[in-house]
Parts: sequence; structure tokens; C-alpha cells
Amino acid sequence: MADLFSSELKADKVPLAERLRPNNLDDVVGQRHLLGPGKPLRLAIESGKPHSMILWGPPGVGKTTLARLMARHFDAEFMAISAVFSGVKDIRDAVARAEMLRDASGRRTILFVDEVHRFNKSQQDAFLPYVESGLLTFIGATTENPSFEVNSALLSRASVYVLDSLKPEEMSQLFARACREALPGLDFTEEACERLIGWSDGDARRFLNVLETLETAAQAAGVTTLTGDFAESTLAQNLRRFDKGGDAFYDQISALHKSVRGSNPDAALYWLVRMLDGGADPLYMGRRLVRMAVEDIGLADPRALSLSLDACQTYERLGSPEGELALAEAVVYLACAAKSNAVYKAFNDVRRFIQQDVSRPVPIHLRNAPTKLMKGLGYGKAYRYAHDEPEAYAAGESYLPEGIPAVSWYEPTDRGLEGKIAQKLAYLRGLDRRAQESQDQ
Repeated sequence: MADLFSSELKADKVPLAERLRPNNLDDVVGQRHLLGPGKPLRLAIESGKPHSMILWGPPGVGKTTLARLMARHFDAEFMAISAVFSGVKDIRDAVARAEMLRDASGRRTILFVDEVHRFNKSQQDAFLPYVESGLLTFIGATTENPSFEVNSALLSRASVYVLDSLKPEEMSQLFARACREALPGLDFTEEACERLIGWSDGDARRFLNVLETLETAAQAAGVTTLTGDFAESTLAQNLRRFDKGGDAFYDQISALHKSVRGSNPDAALYWLVRMLDGGADPLYMGRRLVRMAVEDIGLADPRALSLSLDACQTYERLGSPEGELALAEAVVYLACAAKSNAVYKAFNDVRRFIQQDVSRPVPIHLRNAPTKLMKGLGYGKAYRYAHDEPEAYAAGESYLPEGIPAVSWYEPTDRGLEGKIAQKLAYLRGLDRRAQESQDQ
């Protein structure tokens, strides 16, 4: 009778992603920009001198694998902690183990800290003295931009390597290896292969977990050829990868905004749908569209703001998926609308001016005089009521505090409705000049 705890049976329980973990650098799929011949991380590893580093990239691209391979290459003790589950006590325990190894055998330690951005400042600071002394070679893994999430003191002592999502052709290499080494007797149609690679979204761990799920389902169903339909019916509804507060999320928001600004409706619609497909809150997307309408379109087409607000309201009434069509209509309109950031620039220029300027009093002629005392003080005296002036415009009148130099913060473009606004303002400024010339004579 077989031993229930035999190593053979234990091996069957090891996840597919662990069974296929590479044993050397040449087996790593992807990251050729770092690991190819003459590339920076390969050179750093081949130098024989371990150094502290931050591995920055999306999930499932090999951060843990690379750390393990480096420990093996340098014949160092590999210790791993996760910032999600660990605290300062775990850091102290790792340091104590590293000191014991150094004193007993002179062996160096590589400490791998997964999700390092989850540690707070004091927890990150706890690594510094041991990194500086050389007791630990620190390797942090993060999905977030280390410029914002890792302390500058720790960041200055570590090299940053940026890892990329796996490309479709790289996922195909991984697929072939998985089928060859771990999935004997299973065949996949071309359609199934394409769907699985699409579902994985460049995440190797996710891809291998999906294959393992399908292997179990195929065994239960007694099938040996997996089709696209079988895969779709087996797997839960897919959500494209992004952390709704992380870099991938904001990168996609940036792409959407820039596509609208660049007047490309196809790209704008792509990024909108991509984010909705990934689980983004549709009303959050609607608020971003409102911002684009006021920031990048402004008075060139004031209808853009109304249409964006209407799209948000429509979504609130209809919900998903019908309400998302209103967001799509809005994003296409914004992309096609005339563009102007003149109001946006003017607002920021005035705000900067006011923040640096003194607090200037309101000119006497612009003040209301609801009481006799205020009238006696001259409030409102010499104010010119625009509606009583020719063309309903008090030519030459000043509305800014005294001492402010001549300004022209709002400079309308010649695009869309703003072109007509520009013409009107040019005409009114001409009236001001003529009024000033008359006063000077």
C-alpha cells in the first residue's frame, strides 16, 4: 500500500506554477531587456557581486523567480517575507537568522521582501542598517512605482529593475513548455490557446493556474481535447488585470485622457471599454470624462461638459450594461470635439498669481453701497453700469485691484466656439484702447 505522505504524492500537490519554476536564467520566459546577453540584470548577476535591488512590475512576471535564481547563483541563503503578512518582528527574526548563518559558515543571505510597498516608513527603515552593513542583500518586489511607495533612503541603496508583462509570443513559449512537461495527454485547439493567453493578460502565474484548473476539469469531464468553448464554460468570468489604486489603473486612465486630448475616438473608446472590462467603476469613469470636458475642451465646445454630465446621470438611471453606452457616446464626442485648454491654463495662472501676490482691496467703484455710511465713504461711486453704455460695454473700465499690471490670462484659441469668443474679446479690447486714447488726448 502506498504511503499517503510519499514524496511522489506530495509532488502531485505542488502547484503547476511551482513545478515549472525556472532553474536557471536561460529558462526564464520574458524579460529579455534585462536578462538577454549583455543586458543589465544578467551582467549584474554574472558579475558575482550581489547587490540590493527593487524588482518593479505587474503580477506574475517572475519577480520571485529571479530572486530565487540569484540566491542559487550566489550560493546565498534565500529568505522570503511578505509585507502583507509580516511586521518588524519578522524583519528582526530574518536578521537574527542571517547573523547566525554569517557567524557559523560565513554564508551571505538574500532577503526577498514581496509587496515591499505595503510596509510603512518605519518598517522599511528597519532594513537600512543591515543593508548598509552588508549582512543582507535586499531584494524587494513591488507592483507599484517605487518612486512613490519606497522610502528614498532605501531606494537610494537599491538598483531598480522594471519587469514587463509577458508578450503573447512569450506566453506561447510558456504554454508549449507546460504542455510538454506537465500536461501530457491533453491537447488544446488553437482557439483555446488564444483565449487562454488573452485571459492571462501577460501574467504567467495566472496563466498556469488557469491551465491547472482546466486540467482538473478535463479529467472530471473525461475529455482530452480542450476547445475554446470548454475553456470559457469552465473558467469564471474574466476581469482584465489592474489594481484599482495601482499603477496599471492610472496608466490606463492616462492613456484614455491622452487619447481624448489627441482627438482619437477609436483609442479613447478602446481604453474606456478596457477599463470597464477590468472592473473600473463606471461612475468614476464618468467623472473623469467630466474633467476632460473642462480641462481639454472647455469653451471650444461647451456642449461637451453637458453631454458628459448627462452620460453620468444616464448611467445612474440605467446601470450596467445599458448605461455604459452613454459613457461610450460621451467619450467619442469628447475625442471628436474641438480642443482648448485656455480656461484651464488661465485658471492655473491666476491661482499662481494670487498665491504669490499680496491681498489687494476691492476698488471703491466696484463695492456695493447698501448703507448711507458706505455711500458716504464713496462705495460704488463712478461705477459705470454696462447695460447703460453703448453696446452694453463700459469701454476702458477697470475691474481689477489697483497696482496689478496689465494681464491677459485668458487667451482663447481659434477653435470651435472659442474662435468666436476670441473675435469678440479682440473687438472689446479695441474699444478699450480707443477709450484710453480718448482719455489721453
